Amino acid sequence: MKWSNSFLFTKKESPADAEIPSHQLMVRAGLLKKVGPGVFTYGYFCLRSIRKLEQIVRRELDAIGCQEILMPMVQPRSLWEETGRWEEMGDLLLKFQNRNEQWYCLGGTHEEVVTDFVRNDLQSYKNLPQIVYQIQTKYRDEIRPRFGLMRGREFIMKDAYSFDLSEEAAQVSYQKLYQAYERIFHALGLDFRIVEADTGNIGGSQSHEFQLLADAGEDQLMICKQCDYASNIEITPVVAKTLPEYDGKKEGGFKEEFATKGLRSIKDLANHLSEKEENLVKTLFYADEEGQAYCILTRGSDTANEVKIKKVLGLANPPRMLEPEEVKQLTSAMPGSCGPVGLNIPTYIDQHLKNFKNFVVGANRDDFHLMNVNLSDFANEGFHDLIVAQEADACPNCGGSLYTKRGIEVGHCFYLGTKYSKSMNATFLDQNGKAQLLEMGCYGLGVSRTVQAAIEASHDKDGIIWPMSIAPFQVHICNLDPDSKDVDPIAQKFYEDLQTAGVDVFMDDRKERPGVKFKDADLLGFPVRVTMGAKSIANGEIEIVQRRTKESEKVKIDAAVAKVLGLIKG
Repeated sequence: MKWSNSFLFTKKESPADAEIPSHQLMVRAGLLKKVGPGVFTYGYFCLRSIRKLEQIVRRELDAIGCQEILMPMVQPRSLWEETGRWEEMGDLLLKFQNRNEQWYCLGGTHEEVVTDFVRNDLQSYKNLPQIVYQIQTKYRDEIRPRFGLMRGREFIMKDAYSFDLSEEAAQVSYQKLYQAYERIFHALGLDFRIVEADTGNIGGSQSHEFQLLADAGEDQLMICKQCDYASNIEITPVVAKTLPEYDGKKEGGFKEEFATKGLRSIKDLANHLSEKEENLVKTLFYADEEGQAYCILTRGSDTANEVKIKKVLGLANPPRMLEPEEVKQLTSAMPGSCGPVGLNIPTYIDQHLKNFKNFVVGANRDDFHLMNVNLSDFANEGFHDLIVAQEADACPNCGGSLYTKRGIEVGHCFYLGTKYSKSMNATFLDQNGKAQLLEMGCYGLGVSRTVQAAIEASHDKDGIIWPMSIAPFQVHICNLDPDSKDVDPIAQKFYEDLQTAGVDVFMDDRKERPGVKFKDADLLGFPVRVTMGAKSIANGEIEIVQRRTKESEKVKIDAAVAKVLGLIKG
C-alpha cells in the first residue's frame, strides 16, 4: 500500500472527547472515525489490524477443534424470556419492535441463541463434546460510552460456547479454551495477566479474565508478590485480619443518644470523638432490583464492595445504593445519622466487626448518634467479607503481600454449568438413556477492544507502537525524494521485494517534508521504518529504525531486505 493511493488522513490534534491515549492516537492516526456516541467506523488500517487478530484467534481455536458459526445480531424476545434475562439485563439490551409489533433486541451476548441452536440436535452423549464460536458485531446500550472502543456500544467480539456431558468434561473444555487464550495473548507480545473474576450477569460458578496491563486500564487488579495469584479487585477475598478487641465504652456504659449536629461523615465524627476512623462503624443502604432494602455495616475506614454484596445477597446484578431521600424514608434520618438499631430490614456485617463492643452508630434521628451499641442490639444476618481489598493485604492463596496494577479486560472465560440448559431445556440422553442437562462454558474475547488495548499498553509520546503480530503494516518506507531518479527506483524495488517476500509494507510516497513523514511514521507506529533519501542512497545505504526501541542502523542497500526480514521474524 502506498500513501498516495490510500484513504489515510492523520491529525495533529486530539479530539476533545478522547480521554485516554489509545483513543486519541487511533483518531489522530486515522484508524477510527466517530459516527455517534460509542459507535465508530473502522478505517482501512484499523480493520487490517482487526483482521490479523481474528486470524490469530481462528488459528488457535480451530487447532483445538472449535467450529465457527455465525448467529444473528437481531434476537427475539421469546428466547431471552426463557432464561429470565429479558428483564434481568435491563437497559443494557437495546430493545425494539418490528412492524408486526413483535419484540426483539440487538445481541449483546448470545447464550440464549446458541443454546437454542444446539438443543434439538445434541440428543445423545455420542454427540458430545462440542465447541462452537463466532466473530461478530455486538451491541450493548452503555449509558455513558467512553474511551473509544474500550467502552463502546457497538463492538466486534469473538464468543465461543462449549457443550459437555458432565462437569468434569466441561472442565476439560474450559482448560482447552483457557490455554488457547494464553497462546493468543502471548502472540500479541504484550504484558498480560490471567485473573479470577466475577461472573457478572452471564452467570456460572467459575470465571477468569485476561487482562492487558496498562496505566489507563479500567480494572484494578490485585496480584501477589510471592505466588501466581491474581484477581480482579471486585472479587479479591479479604483475609480477615486478627484485630484486637475494640471496646469504645463511653460514660456510664449505657446505650444512649448524643448530639452530633452537622457531623455527617465518618471523618468528621472521628475528629469529634478523637477516635480513629477504623474504630467507627459505617452504615450503608442498598436495594435490589425488586426494591428490597438492605443494611450493610463496615468499619469506617473500609470501602464496601458491591460485587461481594451482590454475591452475599444472591443477586444477579450488584445492588443499587439508596439515594439520600430514600434513606430518609427508610430510617427517618439522612445518611450520616443512620444506624442498624431498630431497622426492620436484613442487616449484613463485615467480618472485621466481630470484635467490636460498645461502638457508635447513627441514631436514625438527624444530628444524633447512639453510643455503647453492641451486635446483640439489632437483628443481623451474620458476618461476611463485604469490603474492597487493599494493597499489602494478605494473599488468599499463600499469605504473601498483594499489590495493585491497572488492567484492561480483553478476554473472559466462564464455566456456566447448567444455568442456560436448565432454563431452556437443553438435554441429551446419557449412556443409560436418561435425560441430562448439557454442561456449558462461555468464552468471550473483545476483538476490537483488544486492538485498542494493545495501543493503550504500547505507545509513547510520539504515537503508537504496534506489536508485530497485529500491526496494520509491518514495514513503513519513508521515501524522502519520490521525484528523484536515483532514489525512487530503489524505493520501488525495495517495496516490491518485500511484498514478494510476504511482508505487509506501506510506503509514504507523498511530496512532503522529511519532518512531516517522520512524525507520521511515529504516529502510525509500524514496527520497522526504512528511510531512503538522496544523501543515503548516494552513500549506498538506507536507514532502518525499530519503532519500539528507536534503534537506528545504516545498512547497505543490497543487504537491507534480508535485514528487514530478520527483524520481522524476530
